[in-house]
Amino acid sequence: MTPVRSPQLAQIIRFALVGGVNTATFYGFYLGLHPWMPYFAAYTLAFVLSMIGSFFLNTYFTYRTRPTWRKFLLFPLTNLTNYVVTSVGVYALVEWARMNDKIAPLVAAAAAIPFTYVLSRRILLRPAPTPADA
Repeated sequence: MTPVRSPQLAQIIRFALVGGVNTATFYGFYLGLHPWMPYFAAYTLAFVLSMIGSFFLNTYFTYRTRPTWRKFLLFPLTNLTNYVVTSVGVYALVEWARMNDKIAPLVAAAAAIPFTYVLSRRILLRPAPTPADA
C-alpha cells in the first residue's frame, strides 16, 4: 500500500528545508557581522537579511506562489512574532542564562518555528484583493 501524501505535509517539509537554509544563512551573516558590531546589532541585521531570502524561498519553493510587492511588504509581519520570540530568547539566554552569544540565536530560533510557519502560510497564501473587494 502506497502512503498518501498530504499537500500540507509536503508544504511543511519544504518549509522545514527552507528553514534550515534560512537558519544557516542567518547564522552565517550573524557570525560574519559579530566581529564588527555588538551581538544584538549583528543579530538584528542578520535577521533582516535572511528574512529577505526567506521570503523568496518560501514564495517560490514552500508555497509555490508568485511573489508580489504586497506579500513582500506583509511578509515582515509574519516574522515579527519570530523576531520578538527569538529576540527575547537571545537576550534572556545571553544576559540571564549566560549562554554563549554565538549559540543563543540557534536555541532561541527553535521556539519560534511553529509560529513562523502558521503566519507565513496565512500571508503568502492569502488571495490578492480583487477590485470588487475595494
